[in-house]
Amino acid sequence: MKKVFSVMILALLLSGCGWVYQVGSGNTSEYDFSEAQAEVVPFEFTNQHGEAYGSEQLEGQYWLANMIFTYCPTVCPTMTPNMQRLQATMQDEGVDMSFISFTVDPERDTAEQLLSYGTNVGADLDSWQFLTGYTQEELANFSAESFKALVQDTDGEDIIHSTSFFLVGPDGQVIRKYDGLQTNQDSIIEDLLETVQN
Repeated sequence: MKKVFSVMILALLLSGCGWVYQVGSGNTSEYDFSEAQAEVVPFEFTNQHGEAYGSEQLEGQYWLANMIFTYCPTVCPTMTPNMQRLQATMQDEGVDMSFISFTVDPERDTAEQLLSYGTNVGADLDSWQFLTGYTQEELANFSAESFKALVQDTDGEDIIHSTSFFLVGPDGQVIRKYDGLQTNQDSIIEDLLETVQN
């Protein structure tokens, strides 16, 4: 028994801090997030073009949100391409919706940096906004209140943040929560199409 426990501890240590992101994420097969009664608080931040962007521009439409940062050494290099594929698929399906990435590292992630990042990952910047223009503390409070999600600086190269994609409805309610690290997106696409088109 001691040997099994030791192997488990060693596996966790060798896996790095990436596992921390999934703590409290719940069952990823259950997408319905409406019971969390999460509602996005009104906001106005700065997008990758240096323009004010927020709740006013998103009013009355569906949008998919996540938390990233451009210097992220662990989960973001998986999450951002996953989001890009979802954006491309929704466009191919004729679904009109927006995509929003909030940086959790606003000090380094300037509008210029986010523009370069978004361009490099192949995002369609007409419908995908990369937002900055706040302090990390303000973003942490916004994330906790709006998405019930933690943002925490580790005083190192990494920042703990949610790896979920949050689908927000036209009324500002967060209605779905998807696993942003899920490589097979078929079930997410099916759920998005069913939810947004109905």
